[in-house]
Amino acid sequence: MIYRQYGTTGKKVSLLGFGGMRFGHIDDPEVCVRMMLKAAEGGVTYFDTAPGYFETKSESVFGKGLAELRRRNLPYYVATKTFKTTESDIRREIEAQLKRLDVDAIDFYHIWCITNLENWQARKKDGILETFRKLKDQGLIRHICVSSHLVRDEIGQLLMEGVFEGVLFGYSAYNFQTREAAFNAIRAKKLGAVVMNPLGGGIIPQHPELFGFLKPNPEASVVAEALRFLWDHEDISVTLVGFKEESDVADALAAIEGYKPRTQAELAAVKSRASASFEGVCTGCAYCDDCPQEIPIPRFMESYNQKLLNDQPGTNVILNRLKNHWQIDPHKAADCVECGQCEQACTQHIDIIERLKLITSAVKSAS
Repeated sequence: MIYRQYGTTGKKVSLLGFGGMRFGHIDDPEVCVRMMLKAAEGGVTYFDTAPGYFETKSESVFGKGLAELRRRNLPYYVATKTFKTTESDIRREIEAQLKRLDVDAIDFYHIWCITNLENWQARKKDGILETFRKLKDQGLIRHICVSSHLVRDEIGQLLMEGVFEGVLFGYSAYNFQTREAAFNAIRAKKLGAVVMNPLGGGIIPQHPELFGFLKPNPEASVVAEALRFLWDHEDISVTLVGFKEESDVADALAAIEGYKPRTQAELAAVKSRASASFEGVCTGCAYCDDCPQEIPIPRFMESYNQKLLNDQPGTNVILNRLKNHWQIDPHKAADCVECGQCEQACTQHIDIIERLKLITSAVKSAS
């Protein structure tokens, strides 16, 4: 196993982390605990879950698994999250989480899922930062962290708070172009950098031909190479893999066991090959993000990617992504005046106007 510093906390964590949101047998705790044990015996020390995973069942399973790790003197750090914003709600939640996890304190506690700055400002008004500081002072949490889906340089405003010690963020061979600026901001602050969705939410293994640019030879596993692509980034502290089966744990451990780092020049060459592979797919460069009508075009195009890459018929997948992930009103697509500015800026030559029209039609059909 490879271990890296978690920001400036002085803690070293395993580069491969255990994500608790994809258990294939959540109602069989013995199987789940066995998976955690296998990971820990392979050197994994970072275990991440959340109260919304399987309606708190993931945290409960983690509680059983962590107790077994303690019994066997296997080291670990536990991370979880909260959507709550007021002090009373957060305290009720963390009290329940500590019981489910069967721990006295949570190592890395995250303000969960910041998707836009308006959402962040609303949480701040509820006093969330003051509450997290109190929880740390009282020894209930050890490190204050945040989970962010912000793109480009938006995350810079979040990190100006000066309170966060680590960030959980999406970054993969699928979306690294749209997340590079955010990653640079995390690097600049020397924070713990934990990557979620390292396989693009399943898109990478489902479309191996699209991600062939990662593979040094045709026989290589695209999943293993997608993980190694991330491990080549020296500033990533942890890559979280959501394990479904025990065999998934074995495969990930084998991938890191056989990992041989690329040089930074070799990594840059891999990145340069990505755009040529993503024909018709928005790569998230965000050059189009200057719409006179203030349409957040990169997020609309990323949502359209879900239709292209998830192999789901219809347009509901686009609307769901906009509303549930990005928290954007899909009606905004109808504000397009077809000025063409976005298409002139698009390096992928995507028919952005036509895609906005399709989203507008889908909204009307759903009404």
